[in-house]
Amino acid sequence: MPNSTPPRKRPTSVVSSTVSDSHTWNLVYMQLLLEEMGHDVVNLGACVPEKLLAEECLRHEPDLLVVSSVNGHGFNDGLRIASHVRSVAGLEHLCMVIGGKLSVDGVRDVGFTRRLLNAGFDAVFGDDELPAFRSFVEVCGLRVSA
Repeated sequence: MPNSTPPRKRPTSVVSSTVSDSHTWNLVYMQLLLEEMGHDVVNLGACVPEKLLAEECLRHEPDLLVVSSVNGHGFNDGLRIASHVRSVAGLEHLCMVIGGKLSVDGVRDVGFTRRLLNAGFDAVFGDDELPAFRSFVEVCGLRVSA
């Protein structure tokens, strides 16, 4: 008897850095990790302006937006990203996370996390919290079983 359940659509994730961050190795790593978890990934690369990030999210309709920062300016850039993305019609409820090195001193600041969450991110991860990121993706139902 044929299976009448349609196959589950693979989640789509958009991966990006911030406008001031020219690093790409972290984006390739996140892309590979998400692909391993069953996602189709659109990697926008480095130095992505907020407006372009929002336009690409509208175009690709992702299930998840991952913003990764290595240069230590993730907090300030992240606030601008959250404000802009959440102001765009159609992106108000997009699942959006940020992680990496969010401050130049590398210290995990609870106030930074709280402000990024209040600005519109659904989760904030430090540069040593990859297991927490994986768990977040799984808990949100964005993991595709192999």
